Amino acid sequence: MTLASAMTPSTGFRHEALLYDGEDQFISRSVPFIQQGLLAGEAVLVVVNRPKIELLEGSLGDQSGDVSFADMASVGSNPARIIPAWRDFVDMATQRKQAMRGIGEPIWPDRTGPELAECHHHEALLNSAFGDVRQFWLVCPYDAATLRPEVIERLALTHPLVNRGAGAVASPTYDEARATLDPFTDPLPPPAAPVRETDYSGTSLRRLRAWIGGHSSIAGLDEQRTGDLVLASHEIATNSVLHGGGVGRVRLWTEHRNIICEFTDGGHVQQPLVGREFPRKDQTHGRGLWMVNQLCDLVQIRSIPGQTVVRLHKAIVPAIQ
Repeated sequence: MTLASAMTPSTGFRHEALLYDGEDQFISRSVPFIQQGLLAGEAVLVVVNRPKIELLEGSLGDQSGDVSFADMASVGSNPARIIPAWRDFVDMATQRKQAMRGIGEPIWPDRTGPELAECHHHEALLNSAFGDVRQFWLVCPYDAATLRPEVIERLALTHPLVNRGAGAVASPTYDEARATLDPFTDPLPPPAAPVRETDYSGTSLRRLRAWIGGHSSIAGLDEQRTGDLVLASHEIATNSVLHGGGVGRVRLWTEHRNIICEFTDGGHVQQPLVGREFPRKDQTHGRGLWMVNQLCDLVQIRSIPGQTVVRLHKAIVPAIQ
C-alpha cells in the first residue's frame, strides 16, 4: 500500500513519520504522495539529500518542475535552521491560499551524536511551530535499513502519526508537552576532552571575546570561523548579563574536530522555539539566538529554573582549502 492511497489529504497540520527500507521503497512511497499533492493543486516542498532529489526528479519526470526541492545537507546542517525553511514555504503557500504538503528527512546515519539529539528536538518542535497551520501535511522519512534501532524507536515519541507501510496510525507514545520539553531540560553529556574555563560579567565581555578568539585560533579554527564564533559567543554572553543573572561561566574544548564553547548562567529560557523562528519586526528578545544559529554549525540549549546551558559548535576547517 502506498502512502498516498493509505491516507486522505490533511485538514490541519499532519506530522507523520514514514518508515522505509532502502531507496526503492523510499521512491515507491514518496512519489505517489507528491503526485497526489500536485493533482490537488497543493504546494509541495521536498527537503532530502541530493541523491534522493535526483531519484525523485527522475521518477516524477515533467512533474518535477512543479515541485520545490532543497538539499537537507545544506538546509539542515544545523537542525535549528530547518523550521525557518518550512516557515518560508508555509508563509508563501498561505499567501497563495494553497494547501501544502512536504517531505523532510533531517536524520541520516552519519549524523553526530549532538546533531542527532538536535534533530530529535527539531522533530518534536515541528508540532509546536506549525500546530495552528491549516492544511499542511508533513512526512518525515526514516530509513530502517541504515538507521540504528534506537533512532527508529525514538520517532514514535516525536511524531503524532507513524506509517510503517500499511497506513498511518496514531503513535501510542507521543505526548506533545513531553516531546517538546524533555530535550530542552535533559542535561548535556560531559565534555569528552580537557576544558579551559573562565567566568565573565558585563565588565569583562571584551576580555572574554579575546579569550575565545585566541584559544579558537590556537585550536585550528581559521580567521573567518573564529570571528563567527567570537560574535556568537558575545551574543550569548550578553544575554547572560541581561537575562541570566549578570554573570556566567564559559568552558571551551575541542571534540571530534569541533571547537565547543559552552555558556552557563542563572537564567531560565521558557520558549523551546527560541532561535528557531525568524524574529518579528516588533520582537525585542530572541534576535541574538537567531543570529547565533546562523553563525554556528550547531547550537544546543538546555534550560531548567535557575540554570541555562548553551553549547556552540564550530567545525575546525583548514584556513586554506
